[in-house]
Amino acid sequence: MRFGLIAAVWLLAAIGIGASGMLRQLRPPAPQLILLGLTIALLTSWRVSSAFRQWVQTVELRVFIAVHVTRFVGFYFLLLCGRNELPCSFAVPAGWGDVVVATIASVLLMGWNVFSARRLLLGAWNVIGLVDILFVVASAARHGLTNSTAMSAMLQLPLSLLITFLVPLIIATHIFIFSRLSRRD
Repeated sequence: MRFGLIAAVWLLAAIGIGASGMLRQLRPPAPQLILLGLTIALLTSWRVSSAFRQWVQTVELRVFIAVHVTRFVGFYFLLLCGRNELPCSFAVPAGWGDVVVATIASVLLMGWNVFSARRLLLGAWNVIGLVDILFVVASAARHGLTNSTAMSAMLQLPLSLLITFLVPLIIATHIFIFSRLSRRD
C-alpha cells in the first residue's frame, strides 16, 4: 500500500511537471539525465530500503508484467510519425518494439495459469523487453542529440510521462523480474 501511494504521488508530480511546460525548455542531454536519474533513484531505493526490497520480492509478478501493457504507447509513436511529429526513424522501430513487448505481456497475463513453462517464457520476454526499452532510450537520445527539436513531442504531455515516470518504472520492473527469476523458489 505504501509503495502504491509513493508511485501515485510520483505520477501526480510527473503529470504536474509535464502540464507546467517546464520540460519543453529542456535541451539534450537534460531529458536523458532526468530519465537516468529517476531510474537510478528507483533502483537505489530498491537496494537500500529493506521494506521496498521485501515488497519487490513478494508482490505478485503479474503486477510488474502489467506495467508493460502501457507499452502499447508504441501505437501513438506510429501515429506521431505519420503526423511528422516524431522522426519515423525513431517512432517505427520503437513503436513496433513496444507493441510487441506489450502484446507478449498481455498474453503472459491472460495465460498465466495455463503456461507450464511460465518461468522460461517470462525470462525470454523479460530479456526482449529490456533490450527493447534500452534501444528505445538510446534511439531517443541519439535523435535528440542530433536534432534537439526532433523529439520535442517527448517533452510535453502525454509523452513527457515516459521520461518522468513510465520508462524508469519499466526499466526497474525488468530488473525486479530478473531478481525474482534468479531466486530458486
